[in-house]
Amino acid sequence: MIDPDDIPTNPSNAEPFEHILARRGGRRSFLKTSLASGIAAASGLSGCGSLGASLGSASELGFAELNQGLDENFHVSPGYQSQVLLRWGDPIFAGSPDFDPENQTEEAQLQQFGYNNDYVGFLPLPLGSNNSNHGLLVVNHEYCRSRLMYPGSPGTTRMSQEQVAVNKATTGLSVVEVSRTEDRWQVNLESSYNRRISPDSLMELTGPAAGHRRLLTKYSANGIDSWGTYGNCAGGITPWGTVLTAEENIQDFFSGDFSSAEPSDRESHERFGMRVENRIAAWPRFYERWDMSKTPNEPLHAGWIVEIDPFDPESVPKKRTAIGRFKHEGCNVTINADGYVVGYSGDDQAFEYLYRFISKNKYDPNDRAANMDLLEDGILSVAKFDDEGLIWIPLVYGEGPLTEENGFYSQADICFDTRKAGDLVGATPMDRPEDVDINPVTGSVFAMLTNNWDREVSNLDATNPRPDNRAGQILELIPPDGDHCADRFAWDMLLIGGSPDYPGSSYHPETSENGWLACPDNCAFDNAGNIWIATDGAETFGIADGVWVAPVVGPDRGRPKHFLRTPVGAELCGPCFTPDNTSFFCAVQHPSEGDDYETPRTRWPDFDENMPPRPAVVVVTHPQGNKVGDAIG
Repeated sequence: MIDPDDIPTNPSNAEPFEHILARRGGRRSFLKTSLASGIAAASGLSGCGSLGASLGSASELGFAELNQGLDENFHVSPGYQSQVLLRWGDPIFAGSPDFDPENQTEEAQLQQFGYNNDYVGFLPLPLGSNNSNHGLLVVNHEYCRSRLMYPGSPGTTRMSQEQVAVNKATTGLSVVEVSRTEDRWQVNLESSYNRRISPDSLMELTGPAAGHRRLLTKYSANGIDSWGTYGNCAGGITPWGTVLTAEENIQDFFSGDFSSAEPSDRESHERFGMRVENRIAAWPRFYERWDMSKTPNEPLHAGWIVEIDPFDPESVPKKRTAIGRFKHEGCNVTINADGYVVGYSGDDQAFEYLYRFISKNKYDPNDRAANMDLLEDGILSVAKFDDEGLIWIPLVYGEGPLTEENGFYSQADICFDTRKAGDLVGATPMDRPEDVDINPVTGSVFAMLTNNWDREVSNLDATNPRPDNRAGQILELIPPDGDHCADRFAWDMLLIGGSPDYPGSSYHPETSENGWLACPDNCAFDNAGNIWIATDGAETFGIADGVWVAPVVGPDRGRPKHFLRTPVGAELCGPCFTPDNTSFFCAVQHPSEGDDYETPRTRWPDFDENMPPRPAVVVVTHPQGNKVGDAIG
């Protein structure tokens, strides 16, 4: 999610659109050869087994394609089953009160499922197993909209102190134990794993920036202790069983005059879109932590990747500063063949960058305790695309322009001002990089570029080839011989979104009339390596957001097939499979966004006049218990 007011303009010199399109064919021929090499390497290294299943076609995804549309309901491929598993306000503990929209309290909300669920991660129980019928769900709660939460539809300046306290309590994360019995999933309210993580939960900063003077505040005397997480968008799961949750649009929670901050901090705040007067931010009215006139460097405690151990409800989440500070959409990791952990993240704002992190130490499959610190130290790099492909440029203090002359006095400053470091080394400004995830079958990396309405003909490039880009594109980044630590990658375009008549859209020629999509946001991969694409912004083209699935290799590479769609006003987030692919979790976020409490366009999922629309996690299953995506019959 992004506030349109936050989209900057950042023109640069680039070749004309028609030149880029003209040479794309030659690049594709080279990249197909590179991709084949990468697949062979991934097959030998990943332990995923034969790739035969991935070399198929869209026809092998046997489900009946869903029609495009836009209405008040949730729809899934005909014959498939969908279950609303958790809604905003549902109890997550045995003693939690029932949801009462007319009598909401902070105390009650901290015992209930939060608002605007985004990322969904499934971790099997017991830890280390592949159990697909029992596990933990970890769900982000990104932000809230008071006009849809309370009778009378109060705006930011009209909320009571208790309503603002409830808003704060709705954000953060929920951890819940879930299990499947036959064709139904249920939450175990008695589970000792169940947990709410809020903007007031104790956190710890780690890595190069931890303890730095720029983090010293009234609420953190040592620059290590921190409080809470909010603005959490997507995330990822590590091989050692932790969750990486991404702090994204933190500017929407702060307001106040920050002119008293140090120059470097003021520059950072401005780049993030912090405002003296913020029509979105309600918390500063009652909580000075978010009032920059009183705590001008408090924003530096947010904008990080946060690592959470869901298997230990008493554990303190860690903010991993080595991965950099920006509007993280998510962070997904893989173990390279040489044992190093490699993570990818996108900075979700127009003209921002793609990043890669490589751990200093190696993964040990037999020592979870040692792995818990792998993200504390390593090398962060930023992506630059040139005529030869993609080069990862390390962001290391003292190298190139990252010196005192340009305001960097240690690696900590690179962690704080990662965007500025990317500018100085010449990174490629992208069309809103969101989810960046690794295909577990092919080993290649897919980057969702959602849109960029400010892209002009004067600043096009091969990876961002369309001006006034309202529909986005999907890039495939291809590590040579499957080596995610390599300095250079190849790349290819999987598809360019938009309706068939929208300028520049590009799909497989056999894509159906329901197969086109717009504004790719999140993704997931099934066990055959197909990409499941979730969208945010398709209503711009008159259709609901939802999920499309496409092969990434073989004759139907890049041919999307429509699987589900959301109610009006909602985006689809957090696509996630159980290990056996028989259950598919997803988050329906902000149904009826932009409306008022009394007159929403939909009251999904309750359809009760006494209930507002409620964000919810949905689980989809095949009626015969087969893999999600299979034919029914």
